[in-house]
Amino acid sequence: MTSSDAQIISVPTYGTPVVDDSCYIAPGGRLAGDVTLHANVGIWFNAVLRGDYEPIVIGEGSNIQDNVSGHVDTGYPLTLGKNVSVGHNAVIHGCTVEDDCLIGMHATVMNGAVIGKGSLVAAGALVLEGTIVPPGSLVAGVPAKVRRELTPEEQEAVRQNAANYRKRLEIYKAEATA
Repeated sequence: MTSSDAQIISVPTYGTPVVDDSCYIAPGGRLAGDVTLHANVGIWFNAVLRGDYEPIVIGEGSNIQDNVSGHVDTGYPLTLGKNVSVGHNAVIHGCTVEDDCLIGMHATVMNGAVIGKGSLVAAGALVLEGTIVPPGSLVAGVPAKVRRELTPEEQEAVRQNAANYRKRLEIYKAEATA
């Protein structure tokens, strides 16, 4: 379901967004160019994904929260795995985020960075270009550094964040009116 205020913009040079019917795009959400949303993805208020130059692929069950900016550069596609949460006002640019990760509010992840499965990028962190984060890591700071491994409980909390957003997605699909 897409709200009446969301925009899905075809750009013939780059492509047309492909959105699974189970997705929800909130008012103000924008997709442009080569963007693919797999099942049960939530694009929340005023988030923008612009797939020019390279593709953007958002994995099943992921959520792109309010005011997130997702973009690419030549040679740097943007790929998110399954059950990824990207927090409010984050910037994800030409990077790869593997399954079951959380990118904190106001964090920035730059070109060529890879965030390993089950990791958490803290709010406000700046993950520099080309940084490789091992699976299950807590990453924080400016510039961001791996601080430690996440505990099993913390990894479960990251997974639960995505699950909570999937529940919210279903409520909005059923009840939201613009």
